[in-house]
Amino acid sequence: MLRTLWDPFQDLRSDLRSAQDERTRYQYQYRMDSQMDSLFAHAFGLHGQRQGAAVANTPVWVPALDISERKDAYLVSVELPGVKLDDLTITLDDGLLTIKGERHFADDGSEQQFHRVERCYGAFGRSITLPAHVAADAVEAAIEDGVLQILVPKAEDAKPRHIEVRPGSRQGREAIEAAEATTPTS
Repeated sequence: MLRTLWDPFQDLRSDLRSAQDERTRYQYQYRMDSQMDSLFAHAFGLHGQRQGAAVANTPVWVPALDISERKDAYLVSVELPGVKLDDLTITLDDGLLTIKGERHFADDGSEQQFHRVERCYGAFGRSITLPAHVAADAVEAAIEDGVLQILVPKAEDAKPRHIEVRPGSRQGREAIEAAEATTPTS
């Protein structure tokens, strides 16, 4: 019986060998290296970060958030366990809600030796574009049990309203025409 061993990198090596000149070979190798770096960075939570020796082992911390809509407001919920109020900044500028902060590493200065550190620390920032029809002056925020909740009320003109439909009659048309006549035009 004849056995053939499968080599998963055979295609890559044959493509590299088939490259005509050294410049093409270098471009191909660079592209493959970039793709592999991107693949591993994504798998280990390092995506969205400059890759290099100094930062390659530091995962990016981006707090999870949910955005929900109610009849009268939008609700943004952000998981921020371990973030102190003094380290948190929330701004709303021209429809862009920005949440910035920092979670510090809890080191009590003792001779404690860590065997594993899986939680992420450091600065973070999230920006969310909100719809145009929000009441920016009435935004409220509260944090409880490590969950920040930001309530962004809708502006009055953005809230849905019920319009009653009346049966057609001469009086109804006259009322609509009278209302149009008294409404100032620009």
